[in-house]
Amino acid sequence: MSRQGPGTDARLSGRVTAVHGRHFRVESGTGIHDCVTRGKKGGIACGDHVEFTATGQETGVIERTLPRRNLLYRSDAFKSKLLAANVDRVFVVLAATPSPDFNLLNRCLIACEMAGIPATLLVNKSDLPQTEALLARLSAYARLGYPLISLAARVDISPLKARLAGDTAIFIGASGVGKSTLINGLVPEAEIATQEISQALDSGRHTTTHTRLYHLPGGGALIDSPGMQEFGLMHVDPARLTAAFPEFKPLIGQCRFYNCKHLQEPGCAILDAVANGSILKERWQNYRTLLEELARKPYPA
Repeated sequence: MSRQGPGTDARLSGRVTAVHGRHFRVESGTGIHDCVTRGKKGGIACGDHVEFTATGQETGVIERTLPRRNLLYRSDAFKSKLLAANVDRVFVVLAATPSPDFNLLNRCLIACEMAGIPATLLVNKSDLPQTEALLARLSAYARLGYPLISLAARVDISPLKARLAGDTAIFIGASGVGKSTLINGLVPEAEIATQEISQALDSGRHTTTHTRLYHLPGGGALIDSPGMQEFGLMHVDPARLTAAFPEFKPLIGQCRFYNCKHLQEPGCAILDAVANGSILKERWQNYRTLLEELARKPYPA
C-alpha cells in the first residue's frame, strides 16, 4: 500500500522484521528497506507494522507505527526493552541445562498474561537424563493452562512445527537453552539471513542483541529474541498483578477483606490455597516479590 498527497513523498507500509538499535529492516510489497527513524524517536518493535518513506532503493525513514494488537516487553526502573509486537503466541524455551530459572520463567509468564498473549512452555534437550525431573516440575504449570512441549532440537523438531503454522510466534528464554538450534531447524537459511542483516544494519558487526523475524516455510513467522538472564516488570500495574496469575482468579473476591493484598492478611483465600497446596508456593512467592519491587518503583518527578 502506498499513499501520496500534494507536495509529499510517497509513503509505504510494511512490517519490521529486524531491529538493531535504532536501525530497522522493513519488508513491504516493494521490497526490503533498511530504515531509521526521524530524530531520536524509538519505541519500534520487531513485528510492528509501520509507514515509512523510501529515501533510496533499499533505504527509508519510518514515519509512524500503526496500531498494535499487542506488545511484549520488559522493563527496569530506567528503560524498556521491546521484544515483539503483533504476536499470536509466546514460546518460553527451557532446558534442563543450563539449570532452569523458575523466577525468570514466572516473570515471562506474567509478562505474557499482562500483554494478553498465550504462552507455551517449550522444553528443549529432551534427550538429557535431567529433563525428566524438569518435566515433572513443569506439569504443575501445564495444569494452569500453559501447554507443554518437549523435544530435542538436534534430533526432531516435528512436535513444534504444527504449533507454528500460520501464526506469528516468538521464542524467549535464558541463554544456552537452544533457541538458535530450534530456529536453524525450522528455518534452514536463518543463520545466513542473520549474518546478512547484521552486516546491513550494524555496520558488519555480528551481534546477538537484536530481534529478528523469520518467515516459516509452511506459513507464519517466528521471532527470535536475545537470551536473557532477567525479566524486569516495572511497567506492571500492581493493582492488576493478580490478573496475571490464572490460579488466583477463581479466588478473587473470596478474601475476608475487600482490599486484601494476599501477603499476610487473615482470612485470605489465596494464602489458604497456598497453605493447602492448591496454589504453588513458588508462584505466590514470585507474586509477593514482584509486588514488593513495584512498591519501591520510583515515580517520575
